[in-house]
Amino acid sequence: MTVQDQTVARDLRTTAGLTELITRFYQEALSNEGLDADADFFESGGDSLTAFQITGRIQEALGTETAVALVFAYPTPAELAEIVAEDLAEIPAGVAHE
Repeated sequence: MTVQDQTVARDLRTTAGLTELITRFYQEALSNEGLDADADFFESGGDSLTAFQITGRIQEALGTETAVALVFAYPTPAELAEIVAEDLAEIPAGVAHE
């Protein structure tokens, strides 16, 4: 995890913090720094390999499983962050799945 990821990790149990982090993962995976939280995965050139890259980064940052299908079902960083935040809310603080 990069220093920037660690900084954002402090705020990962909030939708805003997750949205920022996931937006950055979209930007990196899709090689487009101009993408924002409402950028559509498909319209931005996303494919299954890119979805795996994004979920891999989320899993690395959060220490919990994130299904690739979620990227397809919730194609913007903001939508995906909401779902991930809901999943994290169900995990007790300080517990991560390996």
